[in-house]
Amino acid sequence: MSLQNSSDDKIPVIRTQPDQSLGCSIIDENGREVPITENMIQDACRELEKRLVKPAEQK
Repeated sequence: MSLQNSSDDKIPVIRTQPDQSLGCSIIDENGREVPITENMIQDACRELEKRLVKPAEQK
């Protein structure tokens, strides 16, 4: 028995509706609870990708 997963293993990804709450929230500056949505996470990932700094080349 191996502890490593086979590269053939598939993990199903279940997509929610873009504005559907994912069951978690943030608190805004006014103290209100704001549900976190799939769109919010996707927007945050795109913003992080824009800020990605590539490492300097090794010589």
